[in-house]
Amino acid sequence: MLNLGILGLGEGRSTMSAALQSKKWILKKICDVKEELCLQRSKEFDFPHYTLRYEDMLNDPSIDVIAIYTPDKFHAEHIKQALLHNKHVVCTKPLIDDLSKAAALLALQKQTGKRVFVGQSSRFFEPMKRQRADYEAGAIGELVTVEAYYHADHRWFLGKGWSLEKAFKWLYGGLSHPVDFIRWYLPEIEAVMGYGMLSPNGKAGGLQNEDTMHFIFKAKDGRIARVSGVYSGPVQPVIRDSEMSCILRGTEGCSQGDYMDLRYAITDKMGEEKIVTWEHKLKHYFRFEGKSHHAGEYQNYLEYFADSIEQGFTAYPDLQEGIGTIAVLKAMEQSLETGLPVKISSIWKS
Repeated sequence: MLNLGILGLGEGRSTMSAALQSKKWILKKICDVKEELCLQRSKEFDFPHYTLRYEDMLNDPSIDVIAIYTPDKFHAEHIKQALLHNKHVVCTKPLIDDLSKAAALLALQKQTGKRVFVGQSSRFFEPMKRQRADYEAGAIGELVTVEAYYHADHRWFLGKGWSLEKAFKWLYGGLSHPVDFIRWYLPEIEAVMGYGMLSPNGKAGGLQNEDTMHFIFKAKDGRIARVSGVYSGPVQPVIRDSEMSCILRGTEGCSQGDYMDLRYAITDKMGEEKIVTWEHKLKHYFRFEGKSHHAGEYQNYLEYFADSIEQGFTAYPDLQEGIGTIAVLKAMEQSLETGLPVKISSIWKS
């Protein structure tokens, strides 16, 4: 078993639940700058070991891994400090907000020999796990194209003060999920092109950046993909549409993973059609009110990361892949600004 410390107790709430219910982890300490939030989590989980100082976790030799759920702008420094203190790292997405810090982080990780895993949780929902397994087994033949989207009525985010700040962008906060699906299947993205707009609902609610976006991706091998994100309006009923889906179209079949609906459909290379659901796992994935936290997928990825440390394999997305996804997102942002296609290589030069 590995000992875990959690930094940031908003999203870190799911990780607390995940660690406390896992047989592969021991939760040692939690940390947040807000004592009120520490007390709230301590009471919720009957877990008294909290601190307001990150240094207390860094200097605790019993902690093997630090899980980071702080605002994006702090990730690079928090990862750096964890590595310098001989800790493995789990960091939520988006990984970092400044690519100029990427080379130093990669060098530090190599120097310390510690592992950094990006908590790109969408890969660890049941439909996406099954879709990946079928793909790797050749069930749809050779992959032709990928389509992924995240369409959700997230107007409730307008009630969070930080969502109305100039720094908040659905491009990073929302589209990073379907973009990760694209990167999972087509890791060598060469260029992106997209358009975006701020919807009437988003504008009325005080958002400052695009909440409606559509993008096309081109991989180095010529394959193409598309991603869509819409966040401030009504959505289709679940029987018609999922809030987030990944669709793989192959030479001999097609599959679709529907994220929070725990639903998966495939037409395989034999022409057989299947629809699989996991209603019996709803309580594993959704442990709190509504569907605002998905503790089950966090437990899935924490246990995968634990296995990687103990068995010596690389857990993906790793630091290198996470940085690559940020480069793609930066190119997408530049395309929104210019209305032109953007090559990923140009992002590294800028």
